[in-house]
Amino acid sequence: MKSTIASSQYRLGAAELEVLLAMARTGTLAAAGERLDVDASTVFRAIQRIERGLGQPLFERSRAGYRASELAQALAEQAERVEAALEAARTAAQAQPEQVSGTVRISTTDTILQGLIAPALQVLQPRHPALVYELHAGNELVSLTRRDTDIAVRATKRPPQHLVGRQLGMIRSALYTAAASPVALSAVEAGRAAWIAPDDSMPDHPSVRWRKKQYPKVQPTYRVNSLLTVMELVARGAGVGVLPTFLAQGRSDLRPLTGSLPECDNELWLLTHPESRHLRRIATVYGHLAETVQLPQ
Repeated sequence: MKSTIASSQYRLGAAELEVLLAMARTGTLAAAGERLDVDASTVFRAIQRIERGLGQPLFERSRAGYRASELAQALAEQAERVEAALEAARTAAQAQPEQVSGTVRISTTDTILQGLIAPALQVLQPRHPALVYELHAGNELVSLTRRDTDIAVRATKRPPQHLVGRQLGMIRSALYTAAASPVALSAVEAGRAAWIAPDDSMPDHPSVRWRKKQYPKVQPTYRVNSLLTVMELVARGAGVGVLPTFLAQGRSDLRPLTGSLPECDNELWLLTHPESRHLRRIATVYGHLAETVQLPQ
């Protein structure tokens, strides 16, 4: 009975929602405290206070961290709406009608960043000099749901359905060697050549699946965690490797050994969260990338 009375009298405020959202996103006291710019003990006390007020636990504690209950997840969703509304209000209050300002976090792979996103942002930057970009390049999928990023640009044929997305085109790939390499357009020669290939950090990459199917006996001489490294080693004459054509085109030190490899085709998606897409800073960058990023046919 005591918990029922407590929960009926307790009122959640914006500060409490901010704490719950940080915990739901990160799952640990230390990470939540870092987001909130407070220490872990302050977050712990705040969670305890909220749980006492509501009369029920919100997180399941374990060695792995704090797992949000259904109620905590529901409250976190509402907190995200509050967060988006506050950010939109701050942007409207601080910016001139024609000015777009703020920080936009973009997550993608190093290949897509260097070959497509960075050139597009260079065009946008003079138009909106008050925009700041935080660029995360990695093969891991950074979560938009936890707001680790604002916009993600990913090669995938299965974009998450809970995100707002637009397909930017098809990523084509071909087998390349160095321009000065004696390797000819021959399956036999390609099979005997040294190969540069993605390592176990990209086990499902289309080029890995294609190589294993076409050249099952090939053991790569170089295994690397970046397609940019594959490209540079191929250009140096270290061997052959499969590269996206958008990355290799225009490089005079590379020579294609094949045409486009259909089995390596992948879709390129521009993704953002539905609660964030209407913020001016995100909508501006999202719209620019949607119009500017182009892939070779």
